[in-house]
Amino acid sequence: MSKEMRVTFPGGKRVDAEYKGFTIKTDQPVYSGGDGSAPAPFDLFLASIGTCAGFYVLAFCQKRGIATEKALVVMRTEKNPETKMIEKILIEIRLPKEFPEKYKHAVIRSVHSCAVKAHILKAPIFEVEASIGE
Repeated sequence: MSKEMRVTFPGGKRVDAEYKGFTIKTDQPVYSGGDGSAPAPFDLFLASIGTCAGFYVLAFCQKRGIATEKALVVMRTEKNPETKMIEKILIEIRLPKEFPEKYKHAVIRSVHSCAVKAHILKAPIFEVEASIGE
């Protein structure tokens, strides 16, 4: 079963996506001709990786009754200078000193369950079609 996302063009370099009752706004940075009024689509792609990792850390801690107020996930990317493509993503889970040492490796393993990461590693097939006059 497929899910539909509607993408509209509200002006300038802005592109919005309507999906599951939400409107996700994007724009291009000023240096790319946009207003910088919202994240660029690629920024949302990266944010989806970081927030997915964060969700798995949160779920891991909540299941064990571990407080997350002092926990943090920091994601860094490294680009290949020639291709300009990201070739490495480092996800650092910063845990508070109260975090039980016995769970350190398990929380790392939990992040590897991220659905966004799984879809990157086993990429879907992309098909692009165009229709005129609908």
